[in-house]
Amino acid sequence: MALCNIVRGDVVMGAANATVSAAQATPEAVEYTEILEAEDRPWVTVVWDDPVNLMHYVTYIFQKLFGYSKAKATELMLKVHNEGKAVVSSGSRDKMEHDVQRLHAAGLWATMQRDD
Repeated sequence: MALCNIVRGDVVMGAANATVSAAQATPEAVEYTEILEAEDRPWVTVVWDDPVNLMHYVTYIFQKLFGYSKAKATELMLKVHNEGKAVVSSGSRDKMEHDVQRLHAAGLWATMQRDD
């Protein structure tokens, strides 16, 4: 006795069983992939321009808190001054929270966000 197969789209149905020939993404797999991608993106600390702090003070703080050379600290300070903001550090969320707290203690405006 021969079995009769009926083909409908990607599904081949037989008398004994049904098989799916095309792979389908499950919601769990999609969510897991999105979570992994989000975890791979590091956090960054952003310093914003403000009308209070002098440029040489901001340069000094970048040197003191992050160990930047005078040239690098000046470059970042000028970016804050000219573009309104600059990324001054990146890493884990905990480290960025700590960096933002230290910048606030020094009187600078700073936030943290996921790296783009």
